[in-house]
Amino acid sequence: MAVTLPGPIAEYFAADAAQDAGAVARCFSDEAIVRDEGHAYSGRTAIRVWKEKTARKYDCTFEPVAVATEGDRTVVTGPVVGNFPGSPIDLRYAFTLDGGTIAGLEVAA
Repeated sequence: MAVTLPGPIAEYFAADAAQDAGAVARCFSDEAIVRDEGHAYSGRTAIRVWKEKTARKYDCTFEPVAVATEGDRTVVTGPVVGNFPGSPIDLRYAFTLDGGTIAGLEVAA
């Protein structure tokens, strides 16, 4: 079942599926922060590098299956299939939006 995502989040997942780290980074505001695997990545350059490294390391795909609002965050969940132990796993992407861009993202299992 397809889910309807806010524009910046839909753009993020489209860029991710295309394996375009530069396009992923452009979905974020200049001051955005991504938190993933115990690390924080601040700003578009760091976010682009994060996406490049994780794409090479895990070679994974994500399928959004649910979207919910929790306070000021939009939470998208679904399975991730890739080159890592325990694949597939369900991940939770918690986005904070600022107008037409993503101001924050926290990725968690």
